[in-house]
Amino acid sequence: MSKTLLVTGASGQLGRGVINHLLDTFKVPAAQIIATTRTPANLADLAARGVGIRAADFNDKTSLENAFQGVDKVLIISTSEMDLKDGRRLKQHEAAVAAAKKAGVGHLLYTSMPNPEPVSPVLFANDHYGTEQAIKASGIAYTIFRNGWYQENLFMALPQAIASGHWYTSAGDGRIAHGARDDMAAAIAAGLAAVSNESNTYTLTGPHAYTTAEIAALVSEVTGKPLDVVQVSDEALTEGVKAAGIPEDFARVIASFDANTRAGRIATVTDAVETLSGRKSKTLKQFLEANKAALAG
Repeated sequence: MSKTLLVTGASGQLGRGVINHLLDTFKVPAAQIIATTRTPANLADLAARGVGIRAADFNDKTSLENAFQGVDKVLIISTSEMDLKDGRRLKQHEAAVAAAKKAGVGHLLYTSMPNPEPVSPVLFANDHYGTEQAIKASGIAYTIFRNGWYQENLFMALPQAIASGHWYTSAGDGRIAHGARDDMAAAIAAGLAAVSNESNTYTLTGPHAYTTAEIAALVSEVTGKPLDVVQVSDEALTEGVKAAGIPEDFARVIASFDANTRAGRIATVTDAVETLSGRKSKTLKQFLEANKAALAG
């Protein structure tokens, strides 16, 4: 019997990518797919393809319970509402897990992060760890995707770094296996479309882990522009990011990323993306070459 698959956060880039892969790569009939968002009008294009559209607000448990009715598998894409003071995002995720249980959902899927355990330097790691624990405590079969850092995240730092010729970081010699967002979307779609109902946890990464200095060398090779890496303390990095106009809480989060990298907690390389999706992962150099103009100005 065909299963009904639901994707939350379908207005976002990852959610849209997952749904497009369900339709185009894995040929899941649109009638079996439900996309949820706070603003259904934003998904008119998916509705035109036959995808079911439902309103769902992570701050409204009744809307979640209604959205999840009659659904076999739910993909909870972690929300973007990070709040370092009141744990808002974890509360949202816990509400979604509770709603899935109440609605009788048979399988929960969730987008987490690598190594989110309480010792993680990443300031929002507990949002993910707490959600993973809530999912496991629910008794519902689960698939947890621990998404590594996206190649696209480099847009936050590289254009300014390339323009100045200096890339300030506190990551030391730590490595990151950046992966393409669309590659991870394909892997997640494969997991959502899979027949198996076993519980699994996958860490999704790019095909190779690089230090900041090695990334800078690749950037220089691709753009032809020199880029020197300047190692600073976490505190100095935070202050520098704040001076660039970034709010303090987010500046602290950025510095915690580098502390996490320096500690070796994001260096893992897996073949989960290729194994799940059946396709070759995009390399970091391919990403840089494809985005050369946008990165180098």
